[in-house]
Amino acid sequence: MTNLIDPNDISMSPPANPRHGVRGSTRHNPEGKVGPRRPDWIRVRAPAGDTYEFVRQQMRSKELHTVCEEARCPNMGECWGAGTATFLMMGDTCTRSCGFCDIKTGMPAPLDWGEPLRVAQAVKAMNLRHVVITSVNRDERQDGGAPIFAMVIRAIRKIHQGCSIEVLIPDFKGNLEALKIVMDAQPEILNHNVETVPRLFKQVQPQDRYDWALSTLDNAKKLDPLVLTKTGIMLGLGETFEEVVAVMQDLAGVGVDILTLGQYLQPSRKHLPIDRYYTPQEFDDLRAIGLELGFKWVESGPLVRSSYRADQQVRELSKLTHFHLRQEA
Repeated sequence: MTNLIDPNDISMSPPANPRHGVRGSTRHNPEGKVGPRRPDWIRVRAPAGDTYEFVRQQMRSKELHTVCEEARCPNMGECWGAGTATFLMMGDTCTRSCGFCDIKTGMPAPLDWGEPLRVAQAVKAMNLRHVVITSVNRDERQDGGAPIFAMVIRAIRKIHQGCSIEVLIPDFKGNLEALKIVMDAQPEILNHNVETVPRLFKQVQPQDRYDWALSTLDNAKKLDPLVLTKTGIMLGLGETFEEVVAVMQDLAGVGVDILTLGQYLQPSRKHLPIDRYYTPQEFDDLRAIGLELGFKWVESGPLVRSSYRADQQVRELSKLTHFHLRQEA
């Protein structure tokens, strides 16, 4: 029998560690509200298996973090079991405090300049054909940590050729020079998640701005016309279906290639409550709308996350000649 996690159990986050930041903020949900009971179509696979243990061992032995663990992604069991993971760089503590995210918030430790090489070594040890690299926000730095992204891209290309690289970056507060540092390293895919609709930005991600998100995706294409751009939207935070479509139109307008749409799941009672659950049919409808708008690929479903099945997306886009490996920059 498949081992499943109880989908209706919202466990409280781990205890706060003052040195490394805290998970969740009661200011996002002061009354501890919980949304409606999760529907039957949401089932989360519990992590297990030899390949899962191999991935976990690689992360521990090289003192690395994954967004899978830090953000408690519902797909960790499936992805790690298939030998894939999304590397989280620049520590496990973020300078921002978004209402949906379970990554710790606080003042992070100084950057570890040896981290890019360790990530590259893990990518080689896992023999990955496609890798996703993301990070916490590092707003205490003018460059937002952009050089770390450039370093890891170049390190992977140097020691593990043939692996395509996707970077899921912060908005760098709209800093074009920081974005240019990343784009000069020529990742195959540049991902930045818009997350929600403009009306909810201040509630969902109070330190972010919608125009920063759009300009990041727009400027990435201008700096490197060959890059594939990608973004994701969470559903169920109080937006309307029409608002989601309007954001999709904005994203298509700046040439975004890949779009992911998934259901928001409340990590704890400190986080924003779920307003409603989108049905599988609604996800299918949004996928159809996205393809009509011109996106090259739309991944849409209740448990879809930004890097979910990213390797499969690359393989399929390669068949359609939309995707090509880059050379060392």
